[in-house]
Amino acid sequence: MAVRAVRGAVQLERDEAGHMDEQVGALLTAILERNALTADDLISIWFTATPDLHSDFPAAAARKLGIVDVPLICAQELDIEGAMPRVVRVLAHIESERPRADIAHVYLGAAAALRKDIAQ
Repeated sequence: MAVRAVRGAVQLERDEAGHMDEQVGALLTAILERNALTADDLISIWFTATPDLHSDFPAAAARKLGIVDVPLICAQELDIEGAMPRVVRVLAHIESERPRADIAHVYLGAAAALRKDIAQ
């Protein structure tokens, strides 16, 4: 089984813990569904959040989805002038038989503008 990486991102409308849980949960669910994955296929997940997000850890949404035995880590994105605000990004390492070219990277809503080259 090969190790692959899946990217994704979502832009939040507001910095509230419940909203973050909802949006990050939707992002993770879409990543799993579009790549035919289960939690057992996950190796680890990196989350980053833009510096304007303070309400909660994005990883908390994964735990609420039942992703409880996968290593998770959160970090802050670089504070670049003009960057899209209120964005949570995901880099998930997975085990998959899919070729790299068949991995579905998921960018929800306005975050699709971040990676038009790979957003699905």
